[in-house]
Amino acid sequence: MSAPTDETEDLTGTRVELDVGPVAHGGHCVARWDGRVVFVRHTLPGERVVAEITEGGPGDRFLRADAVEVLDAAPGRVEPRCPVSGPGGCGGCDFQHVDLGVQRELLGAVVREQLSRLAKIDREIVVRPPLDDTAPDGLGWRTRVTFAADPEGRLGLRKHRSHEVIPLDDCPIASASLPPVLTEPWPAARVTAVAGTDGDRLAAAYDVTGPLPEVEADGIVADGRRVTGRAWVRERVGHREFRVGGAGFWQVHPRAAATLVDAVMRAAQPRPGERVADLYAGVGLFTAFLAEAVGSDGSVLSVEGDPRASRDARRNLHDLPQARVVNGDVERALRHGQAGDRCDLVVLDPPRTGARAKVVRRVAALRPRRVVYVACDPAALARDVATFSSEGYELGDVEAYALFPMTHHVECVAVLDRRV
Repeated sequence: MSAPTDETEDLTGTRVELDVGPVAHGGHCVARWDGRVVFVRHTLPGERVVAEITEGGPGDRFLRADAVEVLDAAPGRVEPRCPVSGPGGCGGCDFQHVDLGVQRELLGAVVREQLSRLAKIDREIVVRPPLDDTAPDGLGWRTRVTFAADPEGRLGLRKHRSHEVIPLDDCPIASASLPPVLTEPWPAARVTAVAGTDGDRLAAAYDVTGPLPEVEADGIVADGRRVTGRAWVRERVGHREFRVGGAGFWQVHPRAAATLVDAVMRAAQPRPGERVADLYAGVGLFTAFLAEAVGSDGSVLSVEGDPRASRDARRNLHDLPQARVVNGDVERALRHGQAGDRCDLVVLDPPRTGARAKVVRRVAALRPRRVVYVACDPAALARDVATFSSEGYELGDVEAYALFPMTHHVECVAVLDRRV
């Protein structure tokens, strides 16, 4: 193994033995070598591994590495389910080498660490699987996948932190219901395959440079334009059907939408006649159930920045006159008084970057009795929780769900109540 080096040497390719420490946000664990932090993928806390440095040069505060040999394995290590998931392979999964139960423990540790470090809140986090999980082995669940094309048009996924495409004949976490887009090359930069819960199948190609191959699908879209069939899929949650155009946003696990609706409605406890704001509302998933709960005497403002999603939301909410859809930036909509001067309840499901301070303060100014925050990034959640705390809101229950098995992603539903 290499000895410690001076600060002028590029360490990429260097192999070192490491004792692996705790899991960190992003799908890696933390180790130390030569006085520096090393973020190591393909390992588990408590292992001793041989790691190859993948990123690191003169003066870098930390290094990145792949565990290429396990000297002492930790409990929970399993044989990866995907042949290209290891060092130098596909970057689509982080935890193919980890038992599903241990994956959930790792995700819970990450959420707890982020809340502790960024919001100064110590909270035990139990991560649950989706309701009525249709993929108990963690495979075959992903109903929306965007594949990149290599120079020959072969579709695959990129290496971790790289533009290099690993061509695939199959993806173990992809749903068998997806249209078979991996069977032949595509004259496009990327292709999204979609399988709706009602059986619809759609393929959407981007930056197309030639005729598209024929695939078995209910619709094909090229650069946002319909080529054949319908340009949308149907998604069903409980008694309601939702239309999602093209490759628009929808949860990728077949049980994720129902799981989150259940969690949000239990957390929000909407009452008849209340005024509600649903922010970053997408195609109206939460808006629909909130509008039903507040009834005709209540109201729900549904704000979404993507104009295509807002168009779908208007279709999906046509039977609920108490729901009003606004297309536009959330902060601007609140600043311009679209939600009025007061709300009883706010639900927000921001992108990975979080709501951020300006939006949090606008929400707090509405003085809702409760805010329900749906978060796909624990660091963003923790930062926004800290801002809410400074605005007079206290963190209550936090539910966390492993809706993306084999990956480091975790979905949280957090309750924030206004201090009296």
